[in-house]
This record gives sequence, structure tokens and C-alpha cells, in this order.
Amino acid sequence: MQDLWRLSATELASLIKSRKVSAKEAAQAGLARLDAVNPKINAVVDHRPDDVLAQAASIDAAIARGDDVGPLAGVPVTIKVNVDQEGYATTNGLKLQRDTIAKVDNPVVANLRKAGAVLLGRTNCPAFSYRWFTTNLIHGDTKNPRDPGITPGGSSGGAGAAVAAGIGHIAHGTDIAGSIRYPAYACGVHGLRPSMGRIPAFNPAVPERPIGPQISAVSGPLARTVNDLRIALAAMSAPDYRDPWYAPVPLEGAPREKRVAMCLNPDGLNPVPEVVAAVADAGKRLQRAGWIVEEIADTPPLREPVDIQTKLWLGDGYEAQLATAEREGDPGALACLRGNRAKVHPFDLSQALTRRATLTREWFAFFEKYPVLLMPVSGELPFPDHLDCKDDASFARVWHAQMPQIAIPFMGLPGLTVSTGLAGRIPVGVQLVAGRYREDLCLAAGEAVEAGGTPSTAIDPAT
Repeated sequence: MQDLWRLSATELASLIKSRKVSAKEAAQAGLARLDAVNPKINAVVDHRPDDVLAQAASIDAAIARGDDVGPLAGVPVTIKVNVDQEGYATTNGLKLQRDTIAKVDNPVVANLRKAGAVLLGRTNCPAFSYRWFTTNLIHGDTKNPRDPGITPGGSSGGAGAAVAAGIGHIAHGTDIAGSIRYPAYACGVHGLRPSMGRIPAFNPAVPERPIGPQISAVSGPLARTVNDLRIALAAMSAPDYRDPWYAPVPLEGAPREKRVAMCLNPDGLNPVPEVVAAVADAGKRLQRAGWIVEEIADTPPLREPVDIQTKLWLGDGYEAQLATAEREGDPGALACLRGNRAKVHPFDLSQALTRRATLTREWFAFFEKYPVLLMPVSGELPFPDHLDCKDDASFARVWHAQMPQIAIPFMGLPGLTVSTGLAGRIPVGVQLVAGRYREDLCLAAGEAVEAGGTPSTAIDPAT
């Protein structure tokens, strides 16, 4: 069977379970696709074909024995280099961590293995996973397969570029300020940031995270279909005792009315016309699918959660972060920290966490009225690559445009990027947000948006 790499994860797993295709054949197709296109985009920065084929052989042997191999039976999946995968370096895009070899898997990686996934390779991220652009001094520059002149997104830029180019059917990413949702947006695929606590996390190879990342950084999937996000979420969210924040909440919540609040210009974002048009079009798709869509003038606050989330992310231990970044010498990481110094340092943690309760309550009240919010992912189309390092004005422009992404993690909410098409050759999409642990509502609305447009498919890298 030709071009197995083009199939959805759902389709491929079904073929493998029914023994119409072997996991070995799927792995070989994934490796061949990686070899064919990765040199052009540098999305995968570490992979071991023998290991990949050994994983696939284990899946085939289990199927031959009649064992249940899980929902992702033999599906090639990529893993971001900022989480532990046994035997591989958890570099997080750093020369300083090139020898930080994981002895055990992070829970999300362990859960993907339990679900039958074949781990195809490790995907690139910016140094420290700080930026919405993906380059570093150890692994190099990742290119967007849609257009090499625009960012592939970040920090899970390698993940977005890989799945868009057909390297793997699902990509693992992480998100503290848009790092799943933005690469999906920039690369023309879908990406789900789950609620805080939904997917267990722990990296034994590196020091314990401070409180900000503990309560706002999450792992989640990127994929070419919304249903693949759904099965990936189910696989990734299996329990693991190592995460004290893990919440054993059912993946399906109580039924809600199919009602969406649509906001074209949240909290003074002032998005460009192409972004406004994409959100309005998604609203029409939802209406045609039977959803009630109510346009609202504004959302609960975004700007203030952005300010405090930035402090939680960068301000807690700011001087130590800056000293480490100076040792690494990465220009993008230093631009991020130095450009935000006045905003985040000094930092009052108690005040931030106190205000978090008030703002989160306000958002929870909003979702009592509206099950789902439809709004922009970003105020702009995907940026020219490395725009944030051009000058101070460009840095400020980038951070303002990303307001809808940075705010959502502060409240621990789920957010889904749905690709809606292209503006010329530049991808565009929308963001769907729901109450905590209501990823099911985001996914249901996302499928309606997806069904109303042109499906996202794997592409050959542009030149």
C-alpha cells in the first residue's frame, strides 16, 4: 500500500489492528517520509531507525498473539525534545543539556507507548522553549513546510512542521503560552492545549519546575484531523502517579447546548482583516452545523492574564533564567528575557496567584453561559520568521498579537487551534476555548469547523 504516511492516525491504526498493514510497514513508510522531507525543514532532530523498527516489530508480535495493543496501534508519533524519552537527550533546544540523557520516559511518552504508538523521532524547539519561532544553537533552524519565509511556530515548531509534512501522524507538543496552538496555526494543522492536570507530566532528568510552569504548562497533540487529536488526548491522558497535579476527570463531560460565543476583537487585540474573516467564517460553519453562534463585543479579561502569565513564566527566578540563557548564548532566548525584563522583574508570586483565582472565577462564570468561545489564535497571520529578533517594535508587535494564546494557560483552560485554510499561501485558523476539562466541547465544535472547510492534508515542503 502506497503513501501510508498520508493516512490519518485513526485510519492507520484500524488497518494495523486488522492486519491489513503491519506496524513495520507503517514504520518504514514513516522513516522513508522523514528521510525524504526532513532535510528541507529540520523538524526532527534525533531519530534512530533501528529503534523505530524494533518498536514496530513489538507491536506486530503483540497483534499476532491476539493482544490488545491500544488505540494507536503502530501509529508513528513524534516527541518534542523538551520531555524525557528513555535513552534520548532532553535538550529543550540547549547545548547545555546535550548530555542530559533520560533514564525513564516522561508520563506522556509512557502513555503513548502504552497506547501502541511507535515513537518516530524527536522534534525541534527554540532554546528553553521560549519563543514562537524555532531555532537554537544545538539543533539549528526549523522551516515551515508551507512557506520557508514564515515561522513554523514555537515552541513546538518541529512538531507542527513534522505533522504538516507527513512526518508522523500525531505530534507531541507542550504549551505554556501558545506553544501547541501557534505551531498548528502557522503550519496549517490542528493543535489541542488540554486543561492543566489533564495529561500527566514529569521530567526526572531535569530539576523540578517552579510553580508557574507546574500550573500552566501542559503536553498535548498536534494532528491533521480533529478526530486524531481526540484519540491522542485519550492516549496521553492515562493516569500516572508521578504528577501531583494530575486530575482524573472523564474525557466526556455533561451535555451542553451547542452554543458558541464568537468574539472578533477580544480585549483590544485589533486583529488583521484576514484573521477577522477566518473567525467570522468559522462562525458561519458552526451555524450551518446546527450550533447557535452569538457574536459578543468582548471576552473576560485577556490582557491582565497575559501580563501575570508572563510573570509566572519568566519572572519567577528571572535572574537565574537570564544567567543560564547568557551561558547558552542563544540570541532568541536572550531577546525574550531582556525584552520582558521591565514587565516581569521584580515579581510578587503571592499577588499573582491571588489574582489568578479572581480572574479564573470570572472566566468560569463566562463558560457557565457559553459552552464554547470562538476567537482568534493570533492578531496576525503567521509572522515572518524570526520577526521578534528584528527590533524592539517588532518584538512588541509579536507579543501583542499573541495575547489570545498567552492568556488561556493562566486560567488552566483548554484551547484548540483549528486550521481553516490559507490566505494566499499563508495558513490561517481559529481558536476554540471551553471551561476547564471540557476539551470534548472544543473538539466537537472543532469538528464542525473542520467539516465546513477543506481538510488539512500532509504536504510536500515549499521552496
